[in-house]
Amino acid sequence: MSDLSTQLIHHPYRPPAGFESVSPPVHKASTIIFPNVAALRSRDWKHKTGYTYGLHGTPTTFTLEARIATLEGGKFCTLVPSGLAAVVLVDMALLKSGDEVLIPDNAYGPNKAFAQAELAAWGIGCQFYDAMNPADLAARLNGRTRLVWLEAPGSITLEFPDLPALVAAVKAHNASGGAHPQAAITVLDNTWGAGLAFNAFALGADISVQALTKYPSGGADVLMGSVVTNSEALHHLMHFCHMRVGYGVSGNDAELVLRGLNSIALRYAAQDAATRQLAGWLQGQPQIAAVLHPALSDSPGHAQWKRDCTGAACLFSAVFRPVITPVQIDRFCDSLQLFRLGYSWAGPMSLCVPYDMPALRAVRPWPHQGGLVRFSVGLEAVADLQADLAQALAGLSARPDGNALQ
Repeated sequence: MSDLSTQLIHHPYRPPAGFESVSPPVHKASTIIFPNVAALRSRDWKHKTGYTYGLHGTPTTFTLEARIATLEGGKFCTLVPSGLAAVVLVDMALLKSGDEVLIPDNAYGPNKAFAQAELAAWGIGCQFYDAMNPADLAARLNGRTRLVWLEAPGSITLEFPDLPALVAAVKAHNASGGAHPQAAITVLDNTWGAGLAFNAFALGADISVQALTKYPSGGADVLMGSVVTNSEALHHLMHFCHMRVGYGVSGNDAELVLRGLNSIALRYAAQDAATRQLAGWLQGQPQIAAVLHPALSDSPGHAQWKRDCTGAACLFSAVFRPVITPVQIDRFCDSLQLFRLGYSWAGPMSLCVPYDMPALRAVRPWPHQGGLVRFSVGLEAVADLQADLAQALAGLSARPDGNALQ
């Protein structure tokens, strides 16, 4: 090899074995080199016993999958490019034309939107059910039901459902003989619990998905999702679909999530404690009609949360008194200095978003008349965050007619 470019591409040097560090190495590849034709033909990507192509995994992504499975209390994990991609993968892998999926009415909005658009176009039916009423779920289960989504707590409004009762309703349906030719499968969006607040499989779920974008990353700088199960048969259905649709994650993104996992328990506990303190303080403010947070005794589903969970994450929502107008609520959000306007949560910076709740509910009517703002508590000092809320609330101390709130 006389040409320098050829020498550089085919350089014979290999570093010595035995290098080990705290952080796993980052392996990046599309093409993976085989030593011979026999190896090319014999390597088994299906069971992750070898490497065939970057899309099917590298040592870095295999390491992250193993650690996420441990976090969730499962055996098999598949990584995807985002939390929403995890939802979509489960739907695509398990549903076919003529099937039906049941989704909580208070679930993550894009989960519902995907069912109403793409799944409907593919001939797959959808019903929304009241997650706080297991009897409503039981009544909607039918011979077409193939998949039942669970979410704890509900997106935005944080009602905590009776997960064992919901799972029991599905199992009773499967045992009754009225089920889909294949048993209806339960899949839990466990992003809020993060594998720390409760174990999805101990509560009966068949599959658990997470947006690793949130707590496992913790940096608000990477998008990724995971699908975990204890069933090898279910894992293979999703693993093969994952290959066919071409989902992949980069080595650099996997590195960021691996780094975040080292501190996930500490961050979860710190943000949980700060959130409970701020939510409790906000309950006593005259502008607020209700604070929604599972650890608060008057929040919907508190008894179920207390029974099943050991943590409560970083989210709470505040319902303002009806006298405070949507324009005032928007102005309140704009006046916050530390709580910044932005989607997602579980990162280092506190966030808030106002929502139009009546438009987001179809089954259980929204019981409040005032507007709602969801808060995500970051890693700032609690005293500073409370002061920020206080100064923004001060601008709402008067009613539109000029009289003071009582």
